[in-house]
Amino acid sequence: MARVMLDGVGKVVSVALIEDLKVGDFVVIHVGYALTKIDPEEAERTLAILRELGVAQPEAAS
Repeated sequence: MARVMLDGVGKVVSVALIEDLKVGDFVVIHVGYALTKIDPEEAERTLAILRELGVAQPEAAS
């Protein structure tokens, strides 16, 4: 199990389907399961599209 952040909300999901996960890795999540790991560039492209569609919240400024 792992804690993930989704639109600024922490959730606990199963990571049983993925090997070699590290803190900071990006994953595709569906119904409480991390299904696959994706590279940071692909994750950012996907998040940008979701933000344009109004589905994802913009990241907080650091």
